[in-house]
Amino acid sequence: MSDRKATLTVDGLDETIELPVYSGTIGPDVIDVGALTGKGMFTYDPGFVSTAACESQITYIDGAAGVLLHRGYPIDQLAEHSDYLETCYLLLYGELPNADQKQHFVSTVKRHTMVHEQIRTFFNGFRRDAHPMAVMCGVVGALSAFYHDSLDISDENHREVAAFRLIAKMPTLAAMSYKFSIGQPFMYPDNSMSYSENFLHMMFGNPCEASTISPVLARAMDRIFLLHADHEQNASTSTVRLAGSSGANPFACMAAGIAALWGPSHGGANEAVLEMLEEIGDVSRIDEFVARAKDKDDPFRLMGFGHRVYKNFDPRAKVMKEAADEVLAELGIENEPLLAIAKRLEQIALEDEYFIEKKLYPNVDFYSGIILKAIGIPTSMFTVIFAVGRTVGWIAHWHEMISGSYRIGRPRQLYTGHAQRDFVPLDQR
Repeated sequence: MSDRKATLTVDGLDETIELPVYSGTIGPDVIDVGALTGKGMFTYDPGFVSTAACESQITYIDGAAGVLLHRGYPIDQLAEHSDYLETCYLLLYGELPNADQKQHFVSTVKRHTMVHEQIRTFFNGFRRDAHPMAVMCGVVGALSAFYHDSLDISDENHREVAAFRLIAKMPTLAAMSYKFSIGQPFMYPDNSMSYSENFLHMMFGNPCEASTISPVLARAMDRIFLLHADHEQNASTSTVRLAGSSGANPFACMAAGIAALWGPSHGGANEAVLEMLEEIGDVSRIDEFVARAKDKDDPFRLMGFGHRVYKNFDPRAKVMKEAADEVLAELGIENEPLLAIAKRLEQIALEDEYFIEKKLYPNVDFYSGIILKAIGIPTSMFTVIFAVGRTVGWIAHWHEMISGSYRIGRPRQLYTGHAQRDFVPLDQR
């Protein structure tokens, strides 16, 4: 128990209430308000923005300082020196692997990249023009019907097998969703390739010829997955935890996370960047739209600038900018119209006093949207790719919760509806 206490005095209540204060490794202290329920009161915190709903050892964010740590390691160091699957190991197990552990982890993931053959026919139940995120919600949720041998959440081995299956199969399902939408045959995984190479192979390959994947594009794709791997208690991760607290199976919890991620205020941000660039349409119109963005009475917003959490800069953005520059140089399309608009907007945001004063720096969504557009991935697939990268974060948080003591989530409310009233028969209304 904590030796530190916060004292709460409430008008009309004769006693003061002592609430324990806890300190984490780093970050703000928290006040345990659990005792308020016994006093007939709850706290009121719309959006839970001032509430710590769990204890976690996985990811730490300091938005004011622009810090993002996975198990204590800064995101920029991981992006420079690590790769996505090594970061997956770190998030799941708490430490970086040695060479043997990494080799075993990667080979195990590769053994799970195939999906049950009946899932191919499952896709035929969707319309061809369905949004890929709608397809992913359905297919990932349905995995529990195909892999019901790993659904005992009290069994650590089952949880680990489910984690491997999800990390391995998400790129396969994502690529299948894309291929289905354009009427092309599904591509089987090629386990001689790296994780990101395999994804690009399944996305753009065809059965008539061998896939040749550019190392630059594969590295950029790997960085996109890595930089989206986890982001603490965001909306989708909190959704996964809440669903998991009911004892739901991991595949159902991941489908819930995908549904939450689909929202334009969460995972749809990089898709919104491309929609904005298309709305601007031409470099000659940039000044007009920048002026609109500065006008507080104009509803237009520049997407991909600033961040709800990071009040200074997004630590992922610098790495993503480097990857974007490398991809554009590799493909020789720096002057493609939409990308030219993006580069000009980036220059303005980094030099214009208005953007600097308000700290509206380009964020990870801005640069990832540019990369995905340059690679040839349609905007409807952007959030799907976000979901592929975030899968390990969802699994890590779900596993952490299930492995410890937890209670089913049950937020309370401030009720503002009618007080009790009597029913009035229909002929008297």
